[in-house]
Amino acid sequence: MWFREDLLKSIWHAFTALDVDQRGKVSKSQLKVLSHSLCTVMKIPHDPLAFEEHFKDDDKGPLSNQGYMPYLNKFILDKVQEDFDVLEFNKMCWTLCHKKNICTSNLLISNSDAFQIWCIFNFLSEDKYPLAIVTEELEYFLQKLTDAMASGWSEENLSDAKLQLSSRRFLTVWEMIQLVGTGAFSKGMHQQSLSMGINEVFQELILDVIKQGYMMKKGHKRKNWTERWFVLRPTSMSYYRCEDLVDIKGHITLEQNCSVESLPDRETKKCLFIIKCPNKSFEISASDKKKKLEWIQAIQSCIQLLRLGLPSPHREARLRRRELRQRQQEKDDDLAERMKQLQAANDSNQMQLDVLRKKMEAVAAEAATEEERRRKTQLDLQDRFRLDLEREKMVRQQMEKQVAQQSSELEQYLQRVRELEDMYRQLEEALEDERQAKQDEEAMRRLQARLLEEEAARRAELECLHLQQKQALCQTQAEKRELEAERLDKERELQAAVVQLERVETERHGALQKYEEVSRNLERASNKTKKWKDQVAKHEGLVRLIQPGHKAPQRVTNWGPASVTDVELELRKKFWQESKNYQGQSS
Repeated sequence: MWFREDLLKSIWHAFTALDVDQRGKVSKSQLKVLSHSLCTVMKIPHDPLAFEEHFKDDDKGPLSNQGYMPYLNKFILDKVQEDFDVLEFNKMCWTLCHKKNICTSNLLISNSDAFQIWCIFNFLSEDKYPLAIVTEELEYFLQKLTDAMASGWSEENLSDAKLQLSSRRFLTVWEMIQLVGTGAFSKGMHQQSLSMGINEVFQELILDVIKQGYMMKKGHKRKNWTERWFVLRPTSMSYYRCEDLVDIKGHITLEQNCSVESLPDRETKKCLFIIKCPNKSFEISASDKKKKLEWIQAIQSCIQLLRLGLPSPHREARLRRRELRQRQQEKDDDLAERMKQLQAANDSNQMQLDVLRKKMEAVAAEAATEEERRRKTQLDLQDRFRLDLEREKMVRQQMEKQVAQQSSELEQYLQRVRELEDMYRQLEEALEDERQAKQDEEAMRRLQARLLEEEAARRAELECLHLQQKQALCQTQAEKRELEAERLDKERELQAAVVQLERVETERHGALQKYEEVSRNLERASNKTKKWKDQVAKHEGLVRLIQPGHKAPQRVTNWGPASVTDVELELRKKFWQESKNYQGQSS
């Protein structure tokens, strides 16, 4: 966004640079070239015929700034659109004027730094021609530079600057560049630090950069997070690949219906906030909570300014400073007028004082004559009074003697009264001490009686406790004897049970040995029987005597059908059961 007064200031510098003779006028050919350059930079179609047509009636030679201004407003500034590069326009005007007025090779700053100071001068200078900056605005610029270089700038240098500027009211742009470039207020400051400070102030005041820094932005298509360099201005917020501002990646236009809100933290991202625009929303992650709050407050202030229709914060602050200076100037003018009125009133009062002084001198002469006459009369009176005083002095001495005698008597009487009063106070103190001693004695008696009663009560309680302890001790001893007898009985029973258990264990071992022997015999007999039956079955076949009996179904075993009788099967079951029980007892 551009302002006409800012453009006119840059053009004024270019016009002044073309004034070689310093007469305040420039030739038409040079103005024609200047107009063509302005139209080219501002993207306006240049019409050379319009220039000739406008100045066809002016054949007086070179033109002044006032003569060129109507053509500039009508054919150039009134046709300017918003899409031209104001910075490029300022660089063109700077190119025309700086070589004639200053040489940066002798300074501590570069040509780019001098150009930025030139732009800052145009922004802070008064809207009066020839352009000049007041010392208050220059101090404001130096203070901004101090804040930008807080790590190396000394407050003493700033104090020295204010001291040197106190004698001057206005400075030109070249004096301002010379002041900063010669290092008068940056002693011990590195050239790069000074250049960085100037660049930061230039971005803040001229480029309207309210805040800038690295943050993470969420993409709209792939939803990935990418680090970008964000630059906040009053009406927009741009983001670049890095801080050199070369590769711009996007642009957020701030409007009155935009809003910014804080978002809760997520597992992957912290310090989140969102900028909601009518067509799109932007999720951004700051590096920490402090940066997040700073960015939210800065964006909210920009949106609030847009809603109120106010200019950028620095332009509004500049207007406020100008208004304060104007009010202060009005107060100073009013004060000067009052001083003039007071001076006139003082001169009038001085004249009146001179007249009064003359009258007082005449009155003083008359008073001197009257004083001499009065002095003579007074001397006569003094002689008369001296005699009277001597008589009165004698009378007074007699009276003083009488008074002294009466005073001594009165002093003796008062001394006796004071002694009696002292005796009376001593008697009262003695009575008071005696009464207090009686009260203390009575209190001690009551205290002793109460202590004796408490001691008797404690002794009765202790005797009761002693009797209870004796009874409890007797009962405990009886219980202890009963428990001891019971323990002895149980020990005897336990010994008898142990003996019985040992005897039963011995019997069990004997029975077990007998059982093993019987089992071995039974196994040998079974083996013999099995061997005999196998031989019989082999040599004679299945020969069995047919005997009368019940006709129950024959049992089928692993030796074949009807190979064993029921009695033999029962015996084998019994033997198998005994073997199983023996194995269980052994395990």
